[in-house]
Amino acid sequence: MVKYLDNNSGFNQWNAEQAKQRQSKSRGFLSWILMFLLAWWVVGLLFPKNKVTTQESQPIAVEKSSATVTKIDSTKLSADVQGLRISNIKLKDFNKSPDTSESVSLLAGEDTFVELGFVSSDTQIPNINTKWNIDANNNMTWNNAAKIKFNRNISIENYVIRISDTIKNNSGKEITISPYARVIYGDTVKTSTAVETGGVVYANSDLNYAKWMQMDKKSYAYSTVRGYFGFAEQYWETIVSVDANDQTISLKKNGEKYWADGNVAPIKIGAGQIQTIDTYVFAGPRIATVLNNASENIPNINKTMDYGWFWFFAQPMLWMINWLFDMVGNYGVAIILMTLILRLLMWPLTRKSYTSTMMMQKMQPELQRVQKLYANDKARLQMEMMKIYQTHKTSPMAGCLPMLLQIPIFFALYKALLISVPMRSARFLWISDLAAMDPYFILPILMGATMFLQQYLQSPKIAKNDNNPMANSQRAMKWMPVLFTVMFAWMPAGLVLYWTVSNVFSMVQMYLIKKTTK
Repeated sequence: MVKYLDNNSGFNQWNAEQAKQRQSKSRGFLSWILMFLLAWWVVGLLFPKNKVTTQESQPIAVEKSSATVTKIDSTKLSADVQGLRISNIKLKDFNKSPDTSESVSLLAGEDTFVELGFVSSDTQIPNINTKWNIDANNNMTWNNAAKIKFNRNISIENYVIRISDTIKNNSGKEITISPYARVIYGDTVKTSTAVETGGVVYANSDLNYAKWMQMDKKSYAYSTVRGYFGFAEQYWETIVSVDANDQTISLKKNGEKYWADGNVAPIKIGAGQIQTIDTYVFAGPRIATVLNNASENIPNINKTMDYGWFWFFAQPMLWMINWLFDMVGNYGVAIILMTLILRLLMWPLTRKSYTSTMMMQKMQPELQRVQKLYANDKARLQMEMMKIYQTHKTSPMAGCLPMLLQIPIFFALYKALLISVPMRSARFLWISDLAAMDPYFILPILMGATMFLQQYLQSPKIAKNDNNPMANSQRAMKWMPVLFTVMFAWMPAGLVLYWTVSNVFSMVQMYLIKKTTK
């Protein structure tokens, strides 16, 4: 029997191969985390969810309008109306920064607006220079030479502007009219690495994004029965939806501006008939409750709320932060309380992980003994080490479970902080914006220090032996606090605050478990 189980036997070769695979898993744990972080950024760039057309168009000049400018106003927003165009939309509930009372403005730049009009070869239609008759309630009327009456009524409900166009055909013959809408966005746009920004199109039950940089190079075209289109920034979006079927939508860069066009199939209006066309313009914050309310007029606009891959964590976490904020009145304190709640929920899993780590420390004399005994027989060494792990009912990977669970929580909280509009100006101690980086790098340094201390207290005392995968893994993990400090230095301060509090909680938890566990 010994003859067939020597070092050159097939059994020992197979065993050695299995041992190498187990050792590789242990050593590759750190690499797996880093690759996961990197892949999260890269996949979004390599696989955009857009339908691209390669046809490029020449820049079209934006014609100035000479129509009279009037103002529409409500409790949530105000805007300028100039004939067919709506611009300079101010969001009254949101200031540009905590230090100013100036409201956030959308479509406030030169030659930026929403334009809602018509195309027809049968009759004269109002254009951008048409002089409308406007009454005290901002009802706009205009009649052409063929006695066709155009009436436009504009109303506001929260952050949705409703434009109701009524066309009465008194010409005595059938006419055909094609409604159109376009959004011209400014050339000064802000990008966000982890939040979908740029052109937005909802077509055929599918939400499509075209990033600003993508529109610099390509145009995008869609055909749909009913949809919407517009542009989204990190916290705000301007969306247009025409209540009509058979639409063609396009996104493109025109000169220095970004254009989103929607054209509706021709509508026939018989002699003596009246046709009403409703168009909805959403101009407001990317907040779940606001978008849910707007979805009554623009179906599925709530899908533009970008929760990311781990939406099943990000959505409840964002709700929890806002709920805690309503109780304590500070988002920094709310993040701390949420961190404590999450760690308490993870207590049983973390306890099991720490117990496994403590068991690994007690196993070290046995592991060191077999390492010396079978130093020249790696296959036998791995077999004996596995026997020890099985006897003590633990494994080197058991202590990694809390870390694995924190990966989706980490990304979900990162996304929640970036898309939370109230968080953009939230103050905490010396930090003026929890959604931005710590300008003094205090929190990243505290996070790195607590992570190093946690690692020092938790790591078992292992002999420095090249044959011991735990020792090799431990040497690699020593660089994790430095790596995380550099990486977190430019991340949102709220995320760094979460990780720092989590580290402190882990150390307290480890102390309590050591004190109460035999």
